[in-house]
Amino acid sequence: MAARKRGIGAINKGKLDKEKFAAKGTSIQDLQLSHVSTQLDTFKNHLEQFATKHKNEIRKNAEFRNHFQQMCARIGVDPLASSKGFWAQALGVGDFYYELGIQIIEICLATRERNGGLMSFEELRMNVLASSGKTRQDVSEDDLARAIKKLRVLGSGFAVIPIGGRRLVQSVPGELSMDHTAVLQKAEHTAYVSKSSLQKDLEWTDIRVQNVLDHLVREGMAWIDDQTDDGERWYWFPGLFS
Repeated sequence: MAARKRGIGAINKGKLDKEKFAAKGTSIQDLQLSHVSTQLDTFKNHLEQFATKHKNEIRKNAEFRNHFQQMCARIGVDPLASSKGFWAQALGVGDFYYELGIQIIEICLATRERNGGLMSFEELRMNVLASSGKTRQDVSEDDLARAIKKLRVLGSGFAVIPIGGRRLVQSVPGELSMDHTAVLQKAEHTAYVSKSSLQKDLEWTDIRVQNVLDHLVREGMAWIDDQTDDGERWYWFPGLFS
């Protein structure tokens, strides 16, 4: 009987020890979280001071602005998340990307009949700078991507499409399938493809290739060229012209 009591006592003692360890672990974890939170608050304050001091550089210099965005991302701060609050007042970045977004919409609408709503970032950037004259600060492709990302919340059909080493902006509603993207990748360097080259390179059936090409032509993203040197129909993509 005494042995049984000792056994129960040992079990209870082990249970108490586990509870003590658990409580200690929770205390240490809370202390660590508090320390991390304090560090983040300190870093955020320094970031706000940095932003205030370098406001002009952030607005005017695209590379400087990109580095600043990366610093913000490390602590979960998005200066573009709201048009109100410290970041908007200190930097005016909300206005910067809002105005850039409006400009992107205007350019894409004006060129949609020509390119079917598909344009390279290089061409888009040149159009932005040309239409702004001397009033627009330097704009990088990273700035364009951020502005387009903000446009997506409007359900406006804008999306960024990576094609090999380049990026395109799609300004028409509807998702491009993996087949459509694969064809665009093949046209990345030449801006055109042929049916036979796609069948050979992608190892697709005749029907599969034709369906994809027909869709891209129907959407205005590809142009048909029957006056070629080899006599085969070519499909040009004006959005990839350089």
